[in-house]
Amino acid sequence: MRMILPPGILMMPALLVLAACSSPESMTRDGLVSAGISKPVAACMASRMVARLSILQLRRLAGLGKAQQSHDLDQLLHRVRSLRDPEIVGVTASAAALCATGLAH
Repeated sequence: MRMILPPGILMMPALLVLAACSSPESMTRDGLVSAGISKPVAACMASRMVARLSILQLRRLAGLGKAQQSHDLDQLLHRVRSLRDPEIVGVTASAAALCATGLAH
């Protein structure tokens, strides 16, 4: 006797693998790169930011990536301040300072 599976059940493992690839850290890193931050600095900043900010705060930051690209960290921080969330500003500024100077990895 053959068992008939619902059509979508075979796609589940592939979907789970794809979902694992889109972690908050990778999405934050990609958003920072899209905003004009170099890949090494963005990777460093993303790991620090994900550890200190909520998912809601990270989503608010993601909204900035849909706007124009920043040319440097100062412009990015100016755009982050427009969110009017002191915790986002503080975490982003400290991550930018530590990662851009090489004091954090």
